[in-house]
Amino acid sequence: MDARLSLFGSPIAGKLLRHINSAGKVVADSALPAATQELVKIRASQINGCGFCLDMHTKDAAAAGETSLRLNLVAAWREATVFTDAERAALELTEQGTRIADAGGVTDEAWANAAKHYDEDQLAALVGLIAVINTYNRLNVITRQPAGDYEPGMFG
Repeated sequence: MDARLSLFGSPIAGKLLRHINSAGKVVADSALPAATQELVKIRASQINGCGFCLDMHTKDAAAAGETSLRLNLVAAWREATVFTDAERAALELTEQGTRIADAGGVTDEAWANAAKHYDEDQLAALVGLIAVINTYNRLNVITRQPAGDYEPGMFG
């Protein structure tokens, strides 16, 4: 499978990706737990059907010590006992923030639950992360970026 557009070969796409990567670095360097960040990226990518991001973030999470049990249960997090209450709140916010049109936005209940577990800076990072991963998902799905060849750390 070939991508419709080389995001890495286009000067315009390269410029765009550098800016998105800068936003992602702000989140990565925040106090939002790294494990939570990967779970959020994986869940949004599952919802959006982004194989490229699923390949990347499941491999990065595993390389960082995440268990295969938790990785395998992200899609069924509501029924799984392996996630903390804080992670569940982040995953709910991720789902609602990813499915904005389907759900009519993010409910006050989901926001309040996330706010019980994360301070204002962590919430800002979480919202930013949900926006950034959805942006990456859309770029990759629209251009049909192939999945499977990612090696942990290959992008820096």
